[in-house]
Amino acid sequence: MTEITKTTDRLPASLERFVLQWGDLGGQWGVNRSISQIHALLYLAERPLTAEDVCESLGMARSNVSNSIKELLAWNLIRRVPLRHDRREHFEAETNVWEIAARIAAGRKAREIDPALAALRACVAEAEEDGKVSPVARQRLKDMLDFTTAVDRWYGQMLSIPQGKRDMLMRLGAKIASYLPGGKT
Repeated sequence: MTEITKTTDRLPASLERFVLQWGDLGGQWGVNRSISQIHALLYLAERPLTAEDVCESLGMARSNVSNSIKELLAWNLIRRVPLRHDRREHFEAETNVWEIAARIAAGRKAREIDPALAALRACVAEAEEDGKVSPVARQRLKDMLDFTTAVDRWYGQMLSIPQGKRDMLMRLGAKIASYLPGGKT
């Protein structure tokens, strides 16, 4: 069971709604709903939680919670936290939103962008040597490779900018575009 079934006495309605909505959003992003709900619960938690705490709060099966925790650990979105005089494993989520976004972006880059770049480079190289490939198709493959390379380069540039400057860039938003040629005034 992935839905929250008995949190009404455990979580305030607004937090329950966030956990449910984060689960739905995760599903839309290709992430298992349970994983997303557990991440949301740990993100909101004021103290580290055990797997049993998660099971009770979200009404999920222990095996589902265990597998989901392993996945969250692999994405580096949560960590184990040892507590004195308690042999059980406790978990807490990263709470810095920029760090969460950076870790998710790094995981997605490794799983999606890097393989896409490798495949596109191979396709472009093969197309260059294959006389049966039309110039139009060859150019479209190059365009796709150029775009994906630009996204990869942009990702690297964003990582190198200190957090304070990234915050400033976000606040500036469309104002920056207005200074570029052809930008709106």
